Amino acid sequence: MVRPERRTRADLTAVVLIVVAVLIASAVVWWHSDARATISQPAAEPAAEVHPPAAVPTTLREAWRAPSPATPQPVVAGPTAVTAANGEVLGRDPVTGEVRWRYARDLPLCTVGSEWRRAIAVYRKSHNCSEVTSLEGSTGKRGPQRNSDVPFGTRLLSDGTYITATGSRVFETWRSDLVRTQQYGIPHALKNPDNNLQRPECRYSSIAVGHERVGVIEECPRAPGDRITVLKARPEDGENPETVFSTVVAGSNASVVAVAEKRVAVALYDRSELVVYDTSGDVRGRFPVHLPPPSPPEANVRVESTTGAARVYWHAGSSTVALDPTTLAPVWTVADTRGAGIIVAGELLLPVPNGIAVHDPRTGARQRIIPVQRQEHRGEIELGSVGGVLLEQRGNTLVALR
Repeated sequence: MVRPERRTRADLTAVVLIVVAVLIASAVVWWHSDARATISQPAAEPAAEVHPPAAVPTTLREAWRAPSPATPQPVVAGPTAVTAANGEVLGRDPVTGEVRWRYARDLPLCTVGSEWRRAIAVYRKSHNCSEVTSLEGSTGKRGPQRNSDVPFGTRLLSDGTYITATGSRVFETWRSDLVRTQQYGIPHALKNPDNNLQRPECRYSSIAVGHERVGVIEECPRAPGDRITVLKARPEDGENPETVFSTVVAGSNASVVAVAEKRVAVALYDRSELVVYDTSGDVRGRFPVHLPPPSPPEANVRVESTTGAARVYWHAGSSTVALDPTTLAPVWTVADTRGAGIIVAGELLLPVPNGIAVHDPRTGARQRIIPVQRQEHRGEIELGSVGGVLLEQRGNTLVALR
């Protein structure tokens, strides 16, 4: 048998130094890691399910409010109302506003949206909004995560199946496990020279989604006008965008309003006109609509304020227009509104200057107004609801009414 080698004091000293170096290096890596800079405090028990109200209330009062600049509209994930500010995402009891769960990072938030009964939080790093985390609405537990290529100012748009993250030079679509199904544009980390684009030089000024499709207004240099392009949210090959149709619109300052299965509606702000195209790119209707000059987009592209139910409700600057869900033709208009509205207990609720107006969703006829005091806010209002609680996004603040 071979005699064991003799260990000297120098050998033992070298081993100790190596172990100490490894521990120090591990500590440094951990100190600067995302894990150390992340706080995840899920709820001890899942929140109880909530049920929609049987009727719209006759009165409303403020139940609670919270700062939420990272949510462009009320975010509801399952039975939970979500607020987001200063890198922190909070799941709240919609009745009391009490915090049920908390998720925070030492990174700024780009935006927070919701789909699949989860909150989707997008954090920014040095050059884009690359860190995406999903959080279960009832508990706040982390679900699927991903890295993305979308730029600062992104918004999350849901068609009920997929989420699209907007961008003026690149946007992408994710399925429920946050795997990317399509990317359109030129990302920061370019893999293909032209990213399989027919028009790689174009900028995207407006985006809307619907029926597993994405409608985008392309502004291309040396082109005769803006272009409306409709893409499949999930093409056969994720590396090759699949176009349904693309055509130049007859005007400038265009904005895509709504995407249906066989139609897409485009607002031409320079003509005060709503134009409806079919999937061949042919015009199926032109409708005069009062359109005030568009305000600068708060996101990196313009996103029209719309909600969908039996009809599509579009806030066209100072009025709400109901569109037929199949043809996208205007059905009726209510003037002097401050948002697109939502359906609650079979009735349409529209934010108006002095409260919440209750309308018949079929005819647009006003039934009554529920007074709401908003002395400090004069801008647009996005509505949401969870259980019997009505949510108003007033700028950077979420307000709960019941």
